[in-house]
Amino acid sequence: MRSPEFRLAVNVYAGLRKDLFHDAFAYRPLPRMKTDGPLTRRLRGRIREYASWTPHAFVGFLAFCSILFGSGHSDQEWFGGITWLLGGLLLATPVVMSLVRPVGAFWLSCAVTLLSGTTIDHGGFGPWSPGTFFMHLCVLAVVGLRTRPRVAAWMWALTVVLGLVMSSVQGSYGGTVPMVTVYALVLLVICVLHIRRDAERQVSAEKSVTAVERDRRTVLEERTNIARELHDVVAHHMSVVAIQAEAAPYRVENPPPELAQAFVTIRENAVAALTELRRVLGVVRAEDYEAPDAPQPTLADLDSLLANVREAGLPVEKVITGAVRELPQGVELSAYRIVQEALSNTLRHAPGAAARVEIGYVLGGLGLRIVNGPATAEAGPSQGSGHGITGMEERVAMLGGAMTAEPGAAGGYEVTVFIPVAAAEPEPAATSLAKDGQA
Repeated sequence: MRSPEFRLAVNVYAGLRKDLFHDAFAYRPLPRMKTDGPLTRRLRGRIREYASWTPHAFVGFLAFCSILFGSGHSDQEWFGGITWLLGGLLLATPVVMSLVRPVGAFWLSCAVTLLSGTTIDHGGFGPWSPGTFFMHLCVLAVVGLRTRPRVAAWMWALTVVLGLVMSSVQGSYGGTVPMVTVYALVLLVICVLHIRRDAERQVSAEKSVTAVERDRRTVLEERTNIARELHDVVAHHMSVVAIQAEAAPYRVENPPPELAQAFVTIRENAVAALTELRRVLGVVRAEDYEAPDAPQPTLADLDSLLANVREAGLPVEKVITGAVRELPQGVELSAYRIVQEALSNTLRHAPGAAARVEIGYVLGGLGLRIVNGPATAEAGPSQGSGHGITGMEERVAMLGGAMTAEPGAAGGYEVTVFIPVAAAEPEPAATSLAKDGQA
């Protein structure tokens, strides 16, 4: 059995090897900056395209500053001619290299620092010259921003080891401690930026997931409401069918046995269907849900709804075009709920505006248009869930219709709906006989 210390050392070595040795000189170019920020999105044309290269230009500027810091050293070997040029290029190369090979740039920076520290006397600065200090700082900052915080910690630790080794060779530790402290502070700031960026990314992802889940939950809740209402509607119709089937034989004098048996079968099937309907759709009822005493509302009850809305302070008018006819109760109920929700949204979000409800009975179905003007007063805090449009879309989609909800041309908001309704077919004689027997 290996000791915990040995396993810790192995893990540390494995992490170091993975972060700084494995594919150290792999080609990893710095991606271009996004131009969708608050400032860059205002740029136009080529200027916006050039703005995406801002990080690369800034790193190039840091490389130029490294050359300037290196040329400012008092040692004449770094001034003028070929020596100054080679020294400047030697300092700028690791900084530029961090754009394409970040980990390799760190190792090259260490090599340049080691070469400068062991061959040139920098006085009280120990093995560090102003040029190598600034160059190595730039490399650590760029590579730290491009990699993970653990890589930044490894680079700082190796920099400390490098500084101690060179200081022990030269016998001067004057500049090592301040330099290492500055490096630690810079890398600490970079690690904090990494943590903040990861936290913002995680919060953004969680918000996206929460929004998706909230929309999904809203859709499920609206479908549950629709299922409850349709359960009441269908249950009512099935009950009527069962009653009519039971009463129909008594409305005919001396009915044939086949007809009486047919009505018995109809009643039994209606009762069985009603039982199964209650068993299956009854699960969508909440524990505190109470079935309405009266039938579900239809377009015939729209006047009372509009009267209540007017009492709440919303001027609204109703316009009907086409020949008014009776529609399937599911269509009537959905149309009523859509108008109700659209007017509720107007009350919440456009106080002081006037509304108009247009109902069009056409050959192929039913058209609805609810439009309101712009708000003339400041809207208070909304009391709704903010997903009324989703509920209306679910009802329209259930009936195979089409819907648009968008701001109006002159302000305000407009909801347009078309619900297809199949043409009524001639009723067979048995159905007419059953209607005659309805109590």
